[in-house]
Amino acid sequence: MYKSPSNNNELDHLISLLGKIPGLGPRSARRAALGLIKKKDALMRPLANALADVAENVHPCAICGNLDVENPCHICTSTKRDRSLICVIEDVSDLWALERAGSYRGLYHIIGGTLSALDGVGPEDLNISGLVERASDPDLKEIIIATNATVDGQTTAHYITEQLKPFDVTVSRLAHGVPIGGELDYLDDGTLTTALNSRRPF
Repeated sequence: MYKSPSNNNELDHLISLLGKIPGLGPRSARRAALGLIKKKDALMRPLANALADVAENVHPCAICGNLDVENPCHICTSTKRDRSLICVIEDVSDLWALERAGSYRGLYHIIGGTLSALDGVGPEDLNISGLVERASDPDLKEIIIATNATVDGQTTAHYITEQLKPFDVTVSRLAHGVPIGGELDYLDDGTLTTALNSRRPF
């Protein structure tokens, strides 16, 4: 629990809010707050304006779940994307990573997490039904499941695959294994096992 270092309610409130940002604990929140205050004109006020603009104008895409000022988003409406491909991902950050790599030019579908019995996350809590609706598109040829290589990610991938069986669409999975530049001695057992099971002709 955050303990106030001062009697300044405004400052305490700022630190408390910053501490709720993923990746920022109480100590990091205090440092961030002090940094913002020291640079009010150069950083704090522009940041406040940017936060207000994003809160007002950025919304989830009704089709894929991407965040954009347009709805549908610029990816869903682009005529330059391969509309025969949909890549299923857990979060917007995964979309950003794939776009940064620049090797995928299809469409996306963000399900919003993974199935997790431990955390009480079921199919109704994820945007899987929207994907099933999109699977009936006659232009769609392949759905690439790109959930993370965790237990929950694998469980979610299997569930989605079962839901897509009635449709005339190829369902594929991202390959997992030895990364480029990786040394076997530094890889965990799960990565090595997956790499061996996913081997292909050379």
